[in-house]
Amino acid sequence: MNKQEKKSRYLAGISLAIMGAGFLATIPVQDQLWGRLLQGGFEAGLVGGLADWFAVTALFRHPLGIPIPHTALLPKNRDRITKALVRMLENEWLTVTSITEKMKKISFTDKILNIIRKELDSTYTKAIIQRFLNETIEKMNFEQLSPLLEKEIKHYLYDVDASRFLKSVADGIVTRGYDESAFDYILQETEKWAKTAEAKQTMGKLGKQLIETSEADGLLKFAIQSFNQFMNEERLGQMMQTFLLNRIRNVRKADNRYRMLILEWIRKELVEIDKREQLMNEINDWKDRLVDDLKLESPLNQLLDKAKERMVQYVNQADFVDKKVIPMILRFLTDLEADDSKVTAIEKWIHSQVALLIERNHSKIGALVKENLDKLETETLIDMMENHIGKDIQWIRVNGAVCGFFIGLVLTIFKMII
Repeated sequence: MNKQEKKSRYLAGISLAIMGAGFLATIPVQDQLWGRLLQGGFEAGLVGGLADWFAVTALFRHPLGIPIPHTALLPKNRDRITKALVRMLENEWLTVTSITEKMKKISFTDKILNIIRKELDSTYTKAIIQRFLNETIEKMNFEQLSPLLEKEIKHYLYDVDASRFLKSVADGIVTRGYDESAFDYILQETEKWAKTAEAKQTMGKLGKQLIETSEADGLLKFAIQSFNQFMNEERLGQMMQTFLLNRIRNVRKADNRYRMLILEWIRKELVEIDKREQLMNEINDWKDRLVDDLKLESPLNQLLDKAKERMVQYVNQADFVDKKVIPMILRFLTDLEADDSKVTAIEKWIHSQVALLIERNHSKIGALVKENLDKLETETLIDMMENHIGKDIQWIRVNGAVCGFFIGLVLTIFKMII
């Protein structure tokens, strides 16, 4: 009880004591006019103060502990008072409609976005974002993705038309002149080989075998035999080497007729490669067999593990949240605010959810009030009420005594006149 409540209670007691003392003090002088007036006033004030004391006390308990009928009204009607209070809260003060109407006036989206912007600057929020990203990456089981990725990659490779790919490569070779460069490279490498002693020896052996295994009759046979006796492997290899080198040098010239014929044939084969249906079917079959034999799960697991490690390292950079995550969130919020249709839709959804939540849980308001009141003992509840409205109650007693005093004066004067 605070000082103000104690002062009010003392004031009520003092006013009642003054009236009683005044009544007793005026008894000896009641024969005199002024004594009779004061006695009538103090008597009425005493009666009024006692009556108000009785009335106020009867609200909370039995006066003087005597079980007088119709006293201790609050303890006796506690359940009824509680139910009335709950009904008043639910049906008059805090109705579903009134709460919902108040909620509709609140712009939840603006408040939420402002809160998010404010919290994004805090170190605590940034730490939470950092921890959330780390935990999310750590909990990701990439091994479960390997079979799915392998299946999707193979499915994609099965659907790839190798002929179209080969046609695209062939067209690119012709367009960029790679065919001529490749032809020159082959000639260059062939020339390098042809200049070697091994090449000369090999060509000599092949030439000698060709002469010895040639079948002929008559004069041609005699000529071949004579040429074979005259030529050995070294001489024959030298002749073939010289011939081959001369032909390569001539073909390497840009205006050589054989060179142009060979390149024209190569380009024609490359341009029309997709028309060779059998070749394309064989290439697609080879591609499908190659895809069937592919074992991608293990390489994919290694690749995904490395990707996971790099993701963790990237996310754990000191400025990652500040430079990557926060700006992205802010851009998203700015774009969201700029789109009135999205803001309106979000606001409408939030209001509908709040209204639904209020409707479903409205009865819990009264239940919560009743539950809290039921937890209090009767004496505790009465003390709380007296403490909160005690000042006004004490002034009722004071007013009763003072008003009674003046009314007593008026009634005494009236009796004296009559």
